[in-house]
Amino acid sequence: MKKLAILSLLVVLATSTFAQKKYTQDKYHSKLIFGVTHLKISDVEGKFKSFDATATASKADFTDAQVSLKVDVNSIDTDIEYRDKHLKSPDFFDAEKFPTIDFKSSSFKKVAPKKYKMAGTLTMHGVSKPIVFDVVYNGSAQTMDKKTNHGFAVTGKLNRLDFGIAPSMANAMVSNEITLKANIEFTEE
Repeated sequence: MKKLAILSLLVVLATSTFAQKKYTQDKYHSKLIFGVTHLKISDVEGKFKSFDATATASKADFTDAQVSLKVDVNSIDTDIEYRDKHLKSPDFFDAEKFPTIDFKSSSFKKVAPKKYKMAGTLTMHGVSKPIVFDVVYNGSAQTMDKKTNHGFAVTGKLNRLDFGIAPSMANAMVSNEITLKANIEFTEE
């Protein structure tokens, strides 16, 4: 009887310890923005209108979170149709050949209250590279449909040349450094 009680307790503890919560992106309250410097005199921003982000975590502080992101390159939007078409061309993203940008996290480390470093692999233009993002947890709130949403602000930088994006384009024309910013609300399932 004692062995059965101990075994039952271990099963309950194991289940609660490893219970993964799933989080899906609230598409109405999420945004993915990128920025470049043009001619070394002004910042130009754009966004991707279509992307899917998901996460899982078993810890309430998200320190074991696994995050994945898939971006539709054809959804690029800089408010200038001609520029968007050029960015989708082989001169830049080559959206026909490489239709998605993918990210998969490998760690989500807390570095201060509500601040994290999220490391992972970014695959863009057929090239996969490690990258680290700064993440701020903005808290949680209940939605009108009684679900819990968690808000995150994500920032980072990358060198477009590392991914083979427009290698013939001079840094003076379009900066090699690209800034990334995402505001994502995850709905707890």
